[in-house]
Amino acid sequence: MGHLINWTVKGISMMPKSLTRTLAGRYIAGETTESALARVQALNADGFECILDILGEDAGHKSGGSPAELLAKRETRAREAHRQYIEAATRLHAAGGKAYMSAKPTHFGLHHSEDLCFDLYSELAEVCARLGLFLRVEMEDHPTTDGTLRVFKRLLIDHDNVGIVLQSRLFRTVRDVEDLIKSVPAGRRLHVRMVKGIYLEPAKIAHTEYGPIADAYVQLTESLWHAGARVSLATHDDIMQPRLESLRSKLGITDEAFEYQVLMGVRPPLWKDWQQKGLPVRVYVPYGPDWHAYSMRRLKKNPKLLRQMAFGIFTRSS
Repeated sequence: MGHLINWTVKGISMMPKSLTRTLAGRYIAGETTESALARVQALNADGFECILDILGEDAGHKSGGSPAELLAKRETRAREAHRQYIEAATRLHAAGGKAYMSAKPTHFGLHHSEDLCFDLYSELAEVCARLGLFLRVEMEDHPTTDGTLRVFKRLLIDHDNVGIVLQSRLFRTVRDVEDLIKSVPAGRRLHVRMVKGIYLEPAKIAHTEYGPIADAYVQLTESLWHAGARVSLATHDDIMQPRLESLRSKLGITDEAFEYQVLMGVRPPLWKDWQQKGLPVRVYVPYGPDWHAYSMRRLKKNPKLLRQMAFGIFTRSS
């Protein structure tokens, strides 16, 4: 089966971009800020707030040349991504879109320099604050976790409009939650998007089966709510979701302390049902010219995403 999946990923990567763009149209909001803002406005009209994310990661990963040239190219790409985010945030605010910004640390040069990554996030956080917007620091695969958390904890010192993502798949997240709770400055609130984790991590550092991953998700969410954190529940899991609702009821968690977050194009009937039940639901809206390379990298890192893609292609309900 592993060989079949790998060959399928390879086959998809060789398809004409015009065809893969058609397949990805439900999940990617185009290549431009205009197309993304149009999708945000449509979702807002349906009662959903959004998350705006410019696709891209590992700034400069394709660059060649000498080590010095490689570093320079990586910094240039990170700064260009930063410029695009500032432009997108400004235009989002001007359009009156109900959304916040979300960016990956390697897109902002984490592999190049933690200081550069911190500076770019900090500058964007300041711009977002002036515009009344929130900024989410994304989480990537496990080799980047320590650096991402160091950058985020530095941001917490001066910015109260930033949040982080944590993955229930990783064993370490239990102690990361404890550490983050202690790191929040007095009078501030920790904002966490809880995810299962898209990356297939080694069994020695991560849960690999659904049951333990889901159990950890619920337990980590409980710890965060006990600590007063605002938790964004990023999930399409209609098996786990009743457990989260039961926990929320038991702890008396109000809408102000949580929301559900879903991926654009993935199981919309489910999140529309949640919305009709009075639950706050926010939709992740990814876009950008790097959509094809980004999608291929994600498929290679987690071929199981093919199942999700197939579900979306062959399930045409909306």
